[in-house]
Amino acid sequence: MSGLNTLIRLPAADSTNAWAKANLDRFGPVGAVYTTNQTAGRGRLGRAWANAAGQALYYTAVLRLPLADPGALPLYASLAVAAALRRQYGADCQIKWPNDLLLHGKKIVGILCESCRSPEPGGPRAILCGIGVNLAQPAEYFAQNGLPHATSLALEGAAVHPEADADALAAALTDFAFDRDIYAFEREGFAACRGAYKAACVNLGRHVLYDGGAGTAVDVDEAGRLVVQEDGGGARRVFTGEVSVRGIYGAV
Repeated sequence: MSGLNTLIRLPAADSTNAWAKANLDRFGPVGAVYTTNQTAGRGRLGRAWANAAGQALYYTAVLRLPLADPGALPLYASLAVAAALRRQYGADCQIKWPNDLLLHGKKIVGILCESCRSPEPGGPRAILCGIGVNLAQPAEYFAQNGLPHATSLALEGAAVHPEADADALAAALTDFAFDRDIYAFEREGFAACRGAYKAACVNLGRHVLYDGGAGTAVDVDEAGRLVVQEDGGGARRVFTGEVSVRGIYGAV
């Protein structure tokens, strides 16, 4: 238990999102479950999952709040996690739209949000925000798993103590990022954090490729969509899909 919020640490889990779904009745308006040993998570773009036992934080926030703009939660979450890493490590992360966190140009945090209902008839509904933070994986882990554009806090020079840091970071996320700091977002949606998000968004001002086109990313609009000035002259608002950024993750 952390403050007034339910915070559950598991010695291991197949997936913290899956565990949260199966145990929604254990949480109030704000809570979380986490582990440093996740055995069956969801890899990005259909890739196989690669566990990093004892070297990463696998965390799921469970929110049973009346969010004004639940679709923008991944964008808010990326900004909130960046703030938590800045406080704990002095890390200056950037955001690759919509919700990948980069440190020195490499991915250090992944975020997956989804809504769900308790398996029990009439049970609670919730929005889950699954967050994976690379704490101390060595370079060999990323090379062996085909992740050349990812890194860990330890590789980027942070002083990391994985088990103790996982506890501290999970508590901070639960009590601040998804409780006290979320109040304005809960009421106002993305508008409450749009300015801060844009300041951290690495896409802006760069050439990007997206499903169906290419151009220069010029804005993130009130709904959290990436606004792209297309190479052909028109403007496109991108809300879903993979976006590649020139100079990031090897895109040219």
